[in-house]
Amino acid sequence: MPAVRIAVDEREKSSGIPELLKRAGASIDFAMLPVGDYIVSHDTAVERKTVRDLISSIYDGRLYLQCSELVRHFKKPMMVIQGNIAELDEIPDDIDEKDARRLAERTPLAYDALATVAIDFGIPMIHSPSAGHTAQLLVTLVNKTLKEGKAGGPLLRKIKKENPVYVQQLSVLSSVPGIGDKLAIRMLEKFKTPSKALSATAADLAKIPGFGISRPERVRRILDSASSQSAVVQRTLFDAEG
Repeated sequence: MPAVRIAVDEREKSSGIPELLKRAGASIDFAMLPVGDYIVSHDTAVERKTVRDLISSIYDGRLYLQCSELVRHFKKPMMVIQGNIAELDEIPDDIDEKDARRLAERTPLAYDALATVAIDFGIPMIHSPSAGHTAQLLVTLVNKTLKEGKAGGPLLRKIKKENPVYVQQLSVLSSVPGIGDKLAIRMLEKFKTPSKALSATAADLAKIPGFGISRPERVRRILDSASSQSAVVQRTLFDAEG
């Protein structure tokens, strides 16, 4: 059987997994992968996320962008969730009530995102308790591909990443005062398009986790209030010309 070869993203070096792969007899090709963290065949790229990276990628919008790129460029993408999600339930005793509420949101937010990855993107997910198990899984995936005779084709190929509409949509929503990246992601998940999100009533916005009670009213006031700024600018320009 041919040797196990895996393309590994340069940023994965600090994870310790590439070294574990080498010990398992795999041949590693390091590169700055535009999509995925590990490429095990021309059909399959694997995105690896620790539990905490999963949460941060939800908040900053990376998760769904990465999923979109995976399904666009690979026929059989996969995601590995490394670690114990139960860690997200751990809330320190020495924090205030606001931070405690924010931390309590992490577990349901993680499961909601994972459901979206599985259902909407159709990406299979495998749980791995540790880096060692992740390395073992990657080697198994390559061996399975080799046994099935589906390992043909180069692992590394040119992939042109485009600026997706999703990122631009998040930018539109997060530019509204009072709506950061986290709430923008949740708005887009609920309402599907920026236009519907920006037209939502205060009552509908209040149903989104993290919006609270007063923020929806402030957002609606910003979006619905008529502005007199243009008149002020026109008058200033007229005075300057005169």
